[in-house]
Amino acid sequence: MTGPDGDTGRRLLVPLYVHPAVDPQAWTALVRAATRLDGVILNAADGPGARPDPAFTIAAARLRCAGVPLLGYVDTGYGRRPLRAVVADIRRHRKWYGVDGVFLDQAAAQAALVPRYRRLAVAARVLGAHRTVLNPGTYPDPGYAEFADLLVTFEGDWATYQRAEVPAWAHGHPPGRFCHLVYAVPHGRADDVARTAERRGAAVHYAVPGAGANPWQTAPPAIATRKEHW
Repeated sequence: MTGPDGDTGRRLLVPLYVHPAVDPQAWTALVRAATRLDGVILNAADGPGARPDPAFTIAAARLRCAGVPLLGYVDTGYGRRPLRAVVADIRRHRKWYGVDGVFLDQAAAQAALVPRYRRLAVAARVLGAHRTVLNPGTYPDPGYAEFADLLVTFEGDWATYQRAEVPAWAHGHPPGRFCHLVYAVPHGRADDVARTAERRGAAVHYAVPGAGANPWQTAPPAIATRKEHW
């Protein structure tokens, strides 16, 4: 059910960057937590890969049956990757995994590239991906908020998150338009991430204890339970 300002009650955007065959339990846990998920990002090979992956096809089908919105991971190279290559990845995600939307990673933040990303959002919708999530990992130029359905305005570690600030323009948008992704979260501090995100005007978040080159390769215990601690 959608509430005020488009609030659906779902809070967690999950970038689970691990193959379903490597950690099937983590993917099963997402199905159990379906009602809490704002979306799950499918990332087979820094994108859809060169061909359909049967394990991701099965995982996507199970999540879809559970009512979980699916987003296809697409690297945009901070605006440097050719538009044709980005659109090709979106098309593959739609054809192979039936995603509901796209997660445009390494998104640019500067005003000069707003038209480029607006075109990508339009192309995604034409291809049937009706939700566009942009991940600049910081607060971008306000122009991006005019067409992105969700902006990831923080991606980083817990220590940095505690010092992060919110620009004045963001307060003019509903919380459901913003997401914070936080890793290296200490034991027992997942609730603090949720409260901090809410206080800073972001209705969507995700917190994991992992760190390193890929902190998103495990689902935190919070996914497998009704509580926000580990």
